[in-house]
Amino acid sequence: MAFMEKPAANKLFLDDTAPLTAVIEASQSLHSHTVVRRYSDFDMLNNSLQISGLSLPLPPKKLIGNMDREFIAERQKGLQNYLNYITSNHILSNYEPVKKFLDPTNYAANYTEIALQQVSMFFRSEPKFEVVEPLKDIGWRLRKRYFLMKCKNQPKEPLVLSWADMGPDKYLQDKDFQCAIKLLPSWTHPYIYRVTFATAGESSALIIRPFNEKGTLKDLIYKAKPRDPFLKKYCNPRKIQGLELQQIKTFGRQILEVLKFLHDRGFPYGHLHASNVMLEGETCRLMDLENSLLGLPSFYRSYFTQFRKINTLESIDVHCFGHLLYEMTYGRPPDSIPLDQFPPAPSMSVVSVLESILSCEACKSGMPSVSQLLQMPLFSDVALMNTEKPQFKIPTKLKEALKTAKECMEKRLAEEQKSIYQHRRLTRAQSHHGSEEEKKKRKILARKKSKRTNCESGEEQSMKCNNSNNSGSGTSSPLTSPSSPTPPSTAEHASF
Repeated sequence: MAFMEKPAANKLFLDDTAPLTAVIEASQSLHSHTVVRRYSDFDMLNNSLQISGLSLPLPPKKLIGNMDREFIAERQKGLQNYLNYITSNHILSNYEPVKKFLDPTNYAANYTEIALQQVSMFFRSEPKFEVVEPLKDIGWRLRKRYFLMKCKNQPKEPLVLSWADMGPDKYLQDKDFQCAIKLLPSWTHPYIYRVTFATAGESSALIIRPFNEKGTLKDLIYKAKPRDPFLKKYCNPRKIQGLELQQIKTFGRQILEVLKFLHDRGFPYGHLHASNVMLEGETCRLMDLENSLLGLPSFYRSYFTQFRKINTLESIDVHCFGHLLYEMTYGRPPDSIPLDQFPPAPSMSVVSVLESILSCEACKSGMPSVSQLLQMPLFSDVALMNTEKPQFKIPTKLKEALKTAKECMEKRLAEEQKSIYQHRRLTRAQSHHGSEEEKKKRKILARKKSKRTNCESGEEQSMKCNNSNNSGSGTSSPLTSPSSPTPPSTAEHASF
């Protein structure tokens, strides 16, 4: 994220070209745009980010001398580092105030108000449910809002309502979309979290589930309270500690089993992360199946769009499983992807699985399938105790529609990856062309070319002089054809 400072007004001009994810989100054509910001705007943003518990590198205020050129240049560098720090943090970069700060045009809507309007309209015709309170900022999505609910027939059983707007990957026709949403409460599986009620409007969906006070798998890893804001829960954990080996094996096997189940039935998912896995005792249950129907972007999309080998919904789920397994093992997300080395783990079999998914070679050449992961030693010997029979019926027509939607999602992913690849090549070329070493090479070549040109010019001038002298001495005469008349006698006189 680059910017230039305008000293006269003490404002900043932000050029949104550095982070690829921001560029893709703001404009598919990878064009940059400019945003004007004052230092006070940075200060307000910084205050809203304090809930994360992170020590953010915002340059300090200065009341006297804040218009000096040297100070402005130094502050510009500090604010650049501040933006780089925020945009490199996966959770902070997805935070609503950050997106509105960097791109106020595309993130101007108030989704809390929109959600309240939609939910209020729904409950006019469904009096059996009652809103208790909004659950503010417990998720990471801008276009998804949560409310604590209760059913009037069972007031002691807390429910949670999630409202979500449609996303860019929504390819189901309205009729098929409505059918799929209404089927959600009827689908049961030992490793899928139950849906109590589901309905959809023209541009959004509303899902009601039981509220689990113990929270998700991510809450267990980070020792977090489920009702706290997302930034507070996961940005800066107080104690970084992975799960025990048996938990890693059991939870990993359960998640892989439900992923294989969904893939075998042609249901596109692509939204696996630790916050979408609910824990009930020692059982993991997958949530938010509606995300793929709504066409919402994946939590890890900014990661897997960088690698063209991750080009199917199954490979996306495998890549996301790698992130989840890393968090279960080390108690925190990876610093970057791909990884060349892994910290010590409870077992080398864990490292083997992580290497097969998150290593440089895996991201470059391809990753294992879900079935192949299930056969790896880390998971193959896990005994599953749950005997609940799945109920997951999908009408033939809807199955065909889901297949078409899946193909469209993968096609859009490939187009986005191609745009990012071309942008990377252009950036590398520009960086190489502007490097000091390249400038020196161009200067040396220019000098050599100039010398060569001067030498060639000198030789050409010399040849012209020689030709002129030769013509004057009569050593050459004009060409004539057989039918040409005899040259005049003046030519003979000129030969003397």
